[in-house]
Parts: sequence; structure tokens; C-alpha cells
Amino acid sequence: MAATVKKRTSYHDDYILAKFFGQSSNYTDIPNDLFTKYNVKKGLRNEDGTGVRVGLTRVADVVGYRRDENDKVIPCEGDLLFRGYSIRDLISNRQGNFGYEETCFLLLFGFLPTKEQFRDFRASLSDRYELPDSFLINEVLRSPSRNLMNRLQTLTLALYNYDDDPDNVDVYETMRKGLNLIAKFPALACYAYQAKMHDVYRKSLIIHYPKKEYSIAENILTMLRPDEKFTSEEANLLDAILLIHADHGGGNNSAFTDVVIGSTGTDLYSAICGSLGSLKGPKHGGANISVYNMMREVIGITGITDDKDKVADVIERLLDGELYDRSGLIYGFGHAVYTISDPRAEILRSLCEKLAKEKGVEDRFRFYRLFEDTVHEITQKRKHKAFPTNVDYYSGFAYEMLGIPEEMFTPLFAIARVAGWVAHNTENKLYDGRIMRPATKYVGRTMDFVPMEKRR
Repeated sequence: MAATVKKRTSYHDDYILAKFFGQSSNYTDIPNDLFTKYNVKKGLRNEDGTGVRVGLTRVADVVGYRRDENDKVIPCEGDLLFRGYSIRDLISNRQGNFGYEETCFLLLFGFLPTKEQFRDFRASLSDRYELPDSFLINEVLRSPSRNLMNRLQTLTLALYNYDDDPDNVDVYETMRKGLNLIAKFPALACYAYQAKMHDVYRKSLIIHYPKKEYSIAENILTMLRPDEKFTSEEANLLDAILLIHADHGGGNNSAFTDVVIGSTGTDLYSAICGSLGSLKGPKHGGANISVYNMMREVIGITGITDDKDKVADVIERLLDGELYDRSGLIYGFGHAVYTISDPRAEILRSLCEKLAKEKGVEDRFRFYRLFEDTVHEITQKRKHKAFPTNVDYYSGFAYEMLGIPEEMFTPLFAIARVAGWVAHNTENKLYDGRIMRPATKYVGRTMDFVPMEKRR
């Protein structure tokens, strides 16, 4: 007979939390007027919604608005520049399904490669695809995790132990380690997923090894699919997703985290783990999961329809907090920087339309377009401002068409973004080098110490 596990009582925890936590005056609310008084920017945001400048970068630029002669924010069409090149040009001039690799080269080295340079760079990455001997068995398969982002963190730290000189933070060594992480992240994430499926859901364990001749996008599809098969159009879409997620400026939360941690002089593995923890958050890398689940509920109510009135009704109910998570938010719309359009969403919309035709799901794509257009109409009437479609709206639909499981949505974001993290980490070492140490203002009281026997 199986042993009965006695549930641990939480009496002491509840007692301590309920009786003591709220008792101290040091845990009372900090009034909003103090933030204004001391010029503290909540969320590092200015009053006009723009981000507080915390550094300089030549890696990437998120173009979402411009300023007039009075320094007022003026909305404009969005663009995303990698080392000065628009992602629209990078997408439209890709070499087969290796656009992500070329973008990695650009982010890391600062210029577009020649044919020979690109060939050598691809070889350098593909030579690093496979995991170290015994790593798959000892590190991946023997200790699967229910959360793949947590698993990516532990596996990244495990790679530290397979590095002959892991604490060397020289720029050259940082770049070498970065190339290794870019090349190995697809296998780490895909194998972690397969291990989870086997351990938690008792699915067959299927491990496919990466192929050197394949691009990173092609290898991801190979390692995730039992039959290893994919079409060129599928690989093309995934390659584009990786490319547009490769970086988003130094101000995004995970890149900022990477630079803050890296500025202490710690190893790259630790800095990347910090970025992974940041990206795991639903307000950052997990947003496309919210879109995916929201749209699944919406379609469950309306069906795949072209009836605009039905769609408008469900949008109104979402905004009124009656559906999905009752937040009053419509996920996939609005952005902290982009004011009129998110170029990444526009690129994905076009690519999703092409794959939808190949997959025979044009009706589903048309529904997404109808929902998108109707959201814009209703929010402009209600809020008198544009809420641009952001990249998360179409990325979930793209993953759905590619058969990518929901558990892999955020890990795929991480696979793409590690290139940007390495670029920012290296740039900070080259041109700043100081430990990042911002300030806070203490607004609590000054207390006189009371001996324990006199406390009441």
C-alpha cells in the first residue's frame, strides 16, 4: 500500500504573515505624490510614457515616435533597426532560410558579412550545434522540469561546467561563449521539451540530432517533429520569427537585465540566466501566450466568422472585462514604444497569409484580420488613440500553423533573443565597463532601537 503523505501545515506561515507582515509601518503604502516629489520614474517611464534613458547603444534602435521642437512626442510609423539596417530590408533580402544567422552576425560584429564571411560564420555555428558528450543524458534527460524557461536557466548554468574557462569575461571570450550559446539554445530548448513530454505526459521520447547543413530554424522544426519533415515555407516563417525577435534595443527588460548583471563582471552564463528569468515573465516574453489563449476563447464564442457585428460584440465584452482574464485588456495590441505600427507585426501578417494558403487555413487568417481591424476601430472610438497591432498578435497564430506547442512559445523567443543579449553584453564591456548602480530614495521613518524585553 502506498504511503500516505501528510500535508504540511502552514499554520506558522499563516500566523507570521497575517500577524506580523502588515504590522510594520515600513510596509505601508508609499504615496504616489512622493514619486513626483523626488522625481522617481515608476517602471523607468517618463510622464509621457517614453522610457528613461539608461545607456547608449549602437546595436539596435526601436523607432516608435519622434519629437518636435518642443520635445513633444509625435506618433510615427514604426521601424526596428539592427545596426542601422531596417528589419524590413533584412527580411526581404534573406539568404534562403538563414536570415536569422545573418542577423546574428550583424548584431555581434556590427556589419553585414560577405559571402565568404557568412560561410565561415555558419560553419562556426553549426560546429557548435551539438551538446557536449554526456550532457543530453546527464543534464537534460535525468532532471526534466515542468517549466521550460526554468529548465533553460539551469541548462545554461550547466554549460558553465563544460567550459574550460567559464569566468573569463574578456570581450573575445564573451563572444566565443555567446556563439556557443546561440548555437546550442535550439537543442537545449527542444530537448527540454521532449524530456518534459516524456516525464510528465508519458509521451514517447524522440531525440533528433541537429544537422550541420540546416539553418537554426530548420533544425528547430527537425528536433520538434517526430518525422523531421517540414516545408521550405514553414522554415521561412520560423526563420523570420527568429530574425525579428533577435533584439529589440537595449531598453527592453531582458537586455537591460543582461547588461546590469554583466556589469558586475560575472560570467556570461549567469547574465544570460538573468535575461531568461526576465523573459519568462508574462509582461515580457509570455505575452504571445496570452494572445493565443485569448483568441482561442474568442473563436470558441464566435466561431470562424466574417460577421463583423459578432466580432465587435466580443471585443466590447473583452474591453468591459467580461471575457478571458477579465482584465479589460485585448492582448496583442498596444506597445510601450510603437505608436502607430509595429513593423514586426506587419512582417508576420504578410508571412502568415502566405503560409495560411499553403496550410489551407485562409478562413482563419481572414478572421484574425477582421478581429484586428475591428479592434482598431473600437479602441480609437473609445480611447481616442491608436493601439497598434504588436508582434505578439500574429506570432501565436504563426506558431499554431507551424504546430509549435504552447510550451515552446517563450523558449523560441529566448532562442532568438540570445544573440541580442550577447551583443549588448559585449557592447557594455567595450564602451562602459562600470557596474550599474542606480539610486533609490529612502522614504521610511528613522527608528530608535528598543531592546527585546521592552518591546510590546
